Order: sequence, then structure tokens, then C-alpha cells
Amino acid sequence: MRITIVGTGYVGLVTGVCLAHVGHTVVCVDNNEEKVATMQSGKIPIYEPGLEELFKQTLANKRLSVTSNLKEGTKDAEVIFLALPTPPGADGSADLSAVLQVSDELGPIIKDYTVIVNKSTVPVGTGEQVTECLAANCKPELFDVVSNPEFLREGLAVQDCLHPDRIVVGIADSPNAERASQLMKQLYTPLIESEDQIVIMDRRSSEMTKYAANSFLALKVSFMNEIANLCERVGADVDKVRLGIGPDPRIGEKFLYAGIGFGGSCFPKDVQALLRTADASEYDFKILRSIIEVNSKQKRRLVEKLFDYYKLEAGETLAGKRFAIWGLAFKPDTDDIREAPALEIIDALLERGATICAYDPEAADNTRRLYEGKKGSSTISFAASAMEATQGADALLITTEWSEFKNPDLRELKTALKAPLVFDGRNLFRVASMHNAGFEYFSIGR
Repeated sequence: MRITIVGTGYVGLVTGVCLAHVGHTVVCVDNNEEKVATMQSGKIPIYEPGLEELFKQTLANKRLSVTSNLKEGTKDAEVIFLALPTPPGADGSADLSAVLQVSDELGPIIKDYTVIVNKSTVPVGTGEQVTECLAANCKPELFDVVSNPEFLREGLAVQDCLHPDRIVVGIADSPNAERASQLMKQLYTPLIESEDQIVIMDRRSSEMTKYAANSFLALKVSFMNEIANLCERVGADVDKVRLGIGPDPRIGEKFLYAGIGFGGSCFPKDVQALLRTADASEYDFKILRSIIEVNSKQKRRLVEKLFDYYKLEAGETLAGKRFAIWGLAFKPDTDDIREAPALEIIDALLERGATICAYDPEAADNTRRLYEGKKGSSTISFAASAMEATQGADALLITTEWSEFKNPDLRELKTALKAPLVFDGRNLFRVASMHNAGFEYFSIGR
């Protein structure tokens, strides 16, 4: 099939490359000329394990091409994916301006029947808005707008795209609804083992499914963080609690790890957007409000432990203290720092006058760019290795659970640090092992 992907962020680029990999002819369109030039030269603008190799392969065998020209990129396309950013607005609601602008531009371009797929995470009812934009300059019989939410995990996005556990497709009633359904099934046939994996539903339910899924996972994370905080007060161990409840199939073992909260481009934004939808419908969705409140507090949990350790009072500073930070990305195996807990921790330490040396295998450049020119940026440096970051530091703070952090040489670490002091926001080490190695060790819920 001939496919166009409009937008080459994490979702759009992964989707386009994977569809090209399984045999479709794919054109990726992006309005960022510099980004397009980079991709045309064979380089990808993001870090995602396994993606660059497939990108180069599909570019070389001409299954994939990249352009900044929307009209050229959508020529002869049977399916056009909208994989555009929908960042939160000032009130937390999703900003649909990019989606609707491209929809306006597509109307005059479409000449033959085309399925327009909302791959972006969008509020319930967006399908109707996209339809209105297209219909202003395009005959209704020439298109159908379909909802097809993504469920890709950054760091595992290629695997998730090539081996989906389910594919949700939302189709509105129209004269060509069955045609749209068959095209979507044909599109995804190379990626599934059984047609039962494609879940066809109405478009509004499909739009809600994405928000429901992410909000529920965010709920699990926040619940376990609350359990962890209670464990600290009553002398329980949250890791043992997790092992005790995870095998229950009604609960499941995933997303039960306590830590310093969730970040990224999905959970925070989607919980906020769903809450705004509830507010607009005059429904008080109390659980969503609690998720946001719990996560906001949890991101500062590690800093609170550090402040308590130093008995820091209001107005007192950490001037003269230098802290090493391991991890900047919101999760391992990505360079994405959006809503990363590490950033809030850095800001809190900078506010108190501390100096920071940070290390992350992939996200250091993004973080450096974020802080360039900001107040306090001169007191942040970036190391070339995890151990280098700890040289002469008063303490180590662990904020992302990269695999390379999980088994350090503790003797070398103890020697590198000015004091054997570790604040672990991801519970990477056993408490007894750290104490036996001579460290003062603070973790979450243990």
C-alpha cells in the first residue's frame, strides 16, 4: 500500500519506518526543513533502539522517502497518517492546532478516496473537527477520518510497532465506512498473527481508549508510589509488596515499581487532557486529579530526602555542595527528557545553590540545550561516563534506571564520592548490600 506519515516525531517516524519495513511504500512528511535534510542524509533525529538500522534499510531499498512538501508527499496515498504534536495548552487541554492546520491543507490536495488516520493522541470528538476541516475543501465521499491510537513505549517502540498486542481502529458511520475498515485491515495484516488483534469500534470510543489506557497505567504508578511512601512510615518494603501483589492476574506485574514519578510525552499530557475533557463535560474525575497531585509530589521525593539529610531549613542553601546525577531521560532507552523527574530535581538543587554534574547515555545533549542560557546553567556540567560524574561529589542521586547503572563497582564509587552517600530514586540496589558496602543509602519505600 501507499502510505503517507505527516509528522516525524517518535510516533510518526517509528510508524513510518516499521510500515516500510513490512513492505508498504511510505513517505514521511515534516515541515522542518533541517530535520528533513538530516533524515534524507540517512540520520534520524531521535534515539530509539533499533530504529536507525531499519530507517537506513528502508531508505536504501526505497520503501521509505522523506520530504517537506505535503502535496508531493501525499500524492497517490491510500492512507495518510496524522502523527502531529498535541502538546498541553495552558489549561492542560490538548493543543490541536497542528492537526487541524494540516487537515485544512489536505482538503484541496485529496483527489481520490483516501483514509485520513488520526495517529496523534487527541481528545474525544477530534475526528469530527478533522472531518469539518477536510470537508471545507474536499468532497465527503473522497475521504474517511479514522482514529488509530498508538500504544508505543519509548525504548521499545520498534518492537511494539512490529509486534502489537492489539490495534485499535475507530471508524465513524459513513457510506464508505466498510471500505475504510478493509483498508485499515489490509494495512496492518503484515504486523498481526490474527485478525482478532484488530479491534474495530466507533471513532469516539477509540479516541477515549488511548486516554483511558495511559491514565490507568499512570494510576498504577501513582498508587504504588503512595504505597511506597506509606511503607516508609510503617517499616514495610515496597519491593516485597510488589512481589506479593504482582502475580495476581487481576493486578498484573507491570507498572508496580515505586520511584520518583512518571514523566515523558504521554502520561502527564494525557491525564491532564482527559481531566480537561471531564471538566468540559461537568464531571468531577477525582482519581485523575489525585494522579496529577501524587505524581507532582513524588517527583520531589528524592530532593526532600536530601534536604532532610542535610537538615536544610527554609532559606538555607547548598552552596559549596556538588551532586552527581545519574539519568536525565524520563525513562531508560530514550533521549526524551519531556516531564522527566530529573529536571525537577536539578531545578530544586540549583535553587538552593548546589553544583551538579550529570550523566545520561543518550539525553545529555537535550538537557544541555534545555539549560543553555538559563539562570544557574553555569553550575551544571555533563560527564562522559557515570563514574566520571561522581568524582568529588558530595552525594549521588539516581533518577533514571538505565541498565548500566544497575551494577557499578561499589568500591570505585565509594572512592569517587567525597562521602559514601546515595539517594536512589529508582530502587536499583539492595538496601542491605549498600549498607554492607559502607554507604548511607536512601531509596523509595524501603
